[in-house]
Amino acid sequence: MVEIVLSWLPEADQSLGLPGYATAGAAGADLRANFGADLRDSGIELAPGARALVPTGLRMAIPEGYEVQLRPRSGLALKHGITLPNSPGTIDSDYRGPLGVIVMNAGQEAFQINHGDRIAQMVVAPVVMAAFSVAEDLEYTARGAGGFGSTGRQ
Repeated sequence: MVEIVLSWLPEADQSLGLPGYATAGAAGADLRANFGADLRDSGIELAPGARALVPTGLRMAIPEGYEVQLRPRSGLALKHGITLPNSPGTIDSDYRGPLGVIVMNAGQEAFQINHGDRIAQMVVAPVVMAAFSVAEDLEYTARGAGGFGSTGRQ
């Protein structure tokens, strides 16, 4: 198990608790909207096509060799078109600033995000660093340069 150390921002509502796994087999821990005092009662409304940076009230220390990926919650995506436009969003191990979630309404109707709502999930993942080099040519494969749709639908 990897330990992610969290720190509350001064304006955060700590009563919302830390991110948590909804079930024993969950890969992602739920993140909650944690608005400052000015938006706690009203939240925000996302019009169709709109994006917003939703605060979580947290900062985190991720161990070197890992990242945290932010992903949409499937129920919000299916029922309301709520997604994360940069999904999966990556939080690097050397970032120590506020954790915010870029949320987008790809649905047909306005969507209300209230203080305490579960808005995204975070997955802890190992990072493999690559060494980059240049070659005159690349190794042959059966697919070759076949791009989008080149393998067919069936």
